[in-house]
Amino acid sequence: MAELSDPRVAVYIDFDNIVISRYDEVYGRGKFMSDKARNIGAPKKDAPIDDEAERAIVDVGAILDYATSFGTVVISRSFADWSVPANSRYSRQLVDRAVDLTQMFPTAAYAKNGADIRLSVDVVEDMFRLPDITHVVIVAGDSDFIPLAQRCKRLGRYVVGIGVSGATSPQLAAACNEFKYYGDLPGVKPARPKVAPGVAPEVVEAVVPDADAAPAPAEKKPARRRASSPQKSTDPEVVEPVDPAQAATDLLVRALRLGHAGSDEEWLHSGGVKSQMMRMDPSFNEKSLGFSSFSDFVKSHSSQVEVGKGEPAGRLKLRNSVQAK
Repeated sequence: MAELSDPRVAVYIDFDNIVISRYDEVYGRGKFMSDKARNIGAPKKDAPIDDEAERAIVDVGAILDYATSFGTVVISRSFADWSVPANSRYSRQLVDRAVDLTQMFPTAAYAKNGADIRLSVDVVEDMFRLPDITHVVIVAGDSDFIPLAQRCKRLGRYVVGIGVSGATSPQLAAACNEFKYYGDLPGVKPARPKVAPGVAPEVVEAVVPDADAAPAPAEKKPARRRASSPQKSTDPEVVEPVDPAQAATDLLVRALRLGHAGSDEEWLHSGGVKSQMMRMDPSFNEKSLGFSSFSDFVKSHSSQVEVGKGEPAGRLKLRNSVQAK
């Protein structure tokens, strides 16, 4: 059980900003609007992967996991027009992580500052209403948020900013106590290189498509599909079954990655790792997985985790082969 003295974190996400900025980071400034990417949604069942959308995907879990590294998340809100396909494709992921979705109804053809103002009003209201909030995480990049970050600091809060490289005001980063670029968050994978039709991703850098070459028969070069994992339903009412053992393994690895990223120490204490796992997923319980203790749970993951020998006891670290992934 978390103590009242534990750090308490409030997370506010300008979701339109992060989606647009990530797309422009991958494809070039202004491409989100020129490509009309707002209309790109989640792939339909049994349909080829929309490579244009998937290369610029936003890892919602990595953002929320990083926020938990500062303490217990007690407020998490995301602001966007959720009727837009580019945003609604993330709604299930956000709801599954207990994020409140605040609907920003468009009052004009392009309401640039709608989410900025609503987010700022909510933050200031929460700071006065909830004096126990110790950390404020603002996921955005606009310079419009500079006064908000400064006000939160004046109110005694530790302000953490998260933004996309190339689309974040340097003045906003300077106004925060700590700032992290989205691409540098633990667990975020680099955007995949654009793959020419029929070319394997692992050889894309070595192959340049010949513009004069005749296209190969369609049956020999089918569109790439999601074959590495079961197809997930895009129906918001459908909850896909989760393998508890695999989910716990992923949780352990993510918690260790965060611990290593935030510490200069080679070894992490098992108690701190378990606390981080509980912040990331309060439902974690090693006993429900058939282990009598957290130590036994960790030992069962010897291929991913190395357990220190000798004193002090309870030392853990990710194996180098896992850390490098």
